[in-house]
Amino acid sequence: METINTNNGGQVRSWAPQVESSTIEQALRTARSDAVSGPIALMPDAHWGLGATIGSVIPTESAIIPAAVGVDIGCGMVAVETDLDASDLPDDLTGVLHGIAGAVPAGFGRHQQPKAEAEAWLRRNPLQTDVNLASKQERSVAQQLGTLGGGNHFVEVCIDERDVVWVVLHSGSRGIGNILARSHIQDAKKLCKDLDRATEDRDLAYFLVDDPEFQAYVADMLWSQNYALYNRELMMDAVVGVLTNLLHREIGQLARINCHHNYTERENHDGRDLWITRKGAIRARQGDRGVIPGSMGTGTFVVSGLGEPQSYNSASHGAGRAMGRKEARRRLSVKEFNRSMKGRTWQHTKAMELLDEAPMAYKDITKVMANQADLVRIDHRLEAVVNYKGTT
Repeated sequence: METINTNNGGQVRSWAPQVESSTIEQALRTARSDAVSGPIALMPDAHWGLGATIGSVIPTESAIIPAAVGVDIGCGMVAVETDLDASDLPDDLTGVLHGIAGAVPAGFGRHQQPKAEAEAWLRRNPLQTDVNLASKQERSVAQQLGTLGGGNHFVEVCIDERDVVWVVLHSGSRGIGNILARSHIQDAKKLCKDLDRATEDRDLAYFLVDDPEFQAYVADMLWSQNYALYNRELMMDAVVGVLTNLLHREIGQLARINCHHNYTERENHDGRDLWITRKGAIRARQGDRGVIPGSMGTGTFVVSGLGEPQSYNSASHGAGRAMGRKEARRRLSVKEFNRSMKGRTWQHTKAMELLDEAPMAYKDITKVMANQADLVRIDHRLEAVVNYKGTT
């Protein structure tokens, strides 16, 4: 871990030894913000993001920076360890891929009719927000509960080092989380009109605890985090159901791990109650179980936290991008993408659409894990045999 100081007393603790200079500059801007209440921590997958760095952990005592939480509030991972062995899976996994695609809408897809479980959850957890929603946006709240989205979101069937079958997926709070987040980010910018001069970045606009907008944001944020968590639960149930139907047997679940990596939560550190915002980071208290994916052509790690206080009990959320999406499309070829996915069942006919998600667009997950050996213990390494992603 390296410590970098700003010129006004701010501090960055970095577990990212080969991070780009633009990422360090962005992290230093965040560290010197008046809203920040201590050193920020950079995870080994850190890279430039909107406002705050992706892969950063930000402590605030009496403020929250909405853009640091991000626009996919509650985005995260869920993984299920099944009682299946690799030998239980069919030799041809195309049916598994098609089954997942039929059960889990992705990209801009949604359920035509909301799932009964989704409607029941929404009755128990009604959205009560000051943000004005169009009628179609209100309808999509139920229709998108249990859907994947696009970008770097995915579903995978994996095999670990013991030949045990796992199901892993990555998703968040879908359209509604994005709508709520963007509305509150704009409200924060209106409150912080002099922020350009103070912090050099309007996206670091914040709410103070005494602002009425603070409580409105916290309510919408916590609701979105719960929505995202349940969204992953519904999709996981659907994918396990696909395997149950294809294999004609009940699937036992030996463990289920569901963790956010874009969120904020009130926590106590060094005797202080703080809002800990993890933008692309998981909580890794002593014994906390977490899921850290690489890319669609590399491994995923199931880990246990080691409770490192200097990272605010945090660890990376994945490999982190090595190239932006436009750069990946410009530099990478479908041929090398196909070669990197050899041995996996995936949507190879849509390789051009998925090119910006190719493994080469991401950092080396093995190096990322080595750089956080003091943050987490590796319990299992999973290798995907089926990968499903959202496309347009």
